[in-house]
Amino acid sequence: MTSQPDAVFLDGLDFFTGAVGRLNASDWERPSPCEGWRALDVLGHVGAAVEFGTLLLIDRHPAWSPLDPPGGAVEGEPTAWWDALVEPARRAVAGVDLAKVVDSPMGRRPVGEGLSFPALDLFVHAWDLARSVGEDVEVPAAVIDFARAVIDPLPEAAVRNDRVFASPVPTPAGASPSQAFIAWTGRDPRSSPVAGR
Repeated sequence: MTSQPDAVFLDGLDFFTGAVGRLNASDWERPSPCEGWRALDVLGHVGAAVEFGTLLLIDRHPAWSPLDPPGGAVEGEPTAWWDALVEPARRAVAGVDLAKVVDSPMGRRPVGEGLSFPALDLFVHAWDLARSVGEDVEVPAAVIDFARAVIDPLPEAAVRNDRVFASPVPTPAGASPSQAFIAWTGRDPRSSPVAGR
């Protein structure tokens, strides 16, 4: 049975928080696997999306105006900034009516549909953060199954573009399911922007 997007999102908050905890104060300027982005930009991208979604779910109707680079959204100490976003997001998502239709940057759509990509982003970008310091995380099998259930029915052009995923990278021989998934998202699971700390 495929996981529900609210459950995947809530698990993703914990998963991403774990990745944030891997970085020291000096690590946020390190390059990430996302071309042109530092670790701080990955954090800013994810945090801004989480904050936007939280406001949307509590009927605040925010404007979507992402910064370039995304790290500009981070105010103060990065870990504290992220931590302050997590509990409001958790409260907004817990018990939400997944069938409720809300306005979004993609038009009016059910909450469950709108949560699906942000939920996946938390796991994929947690991998990006870990790789920025030469470490690795394993994306859970249930999340990989959820990702395929969400993405496989979509047209290729809606998935493989500069706003979602790059073209898949060949899966390395002997790759774990998590590494194969990361390759499917257009990232090379063998590469690292740094050789550790």
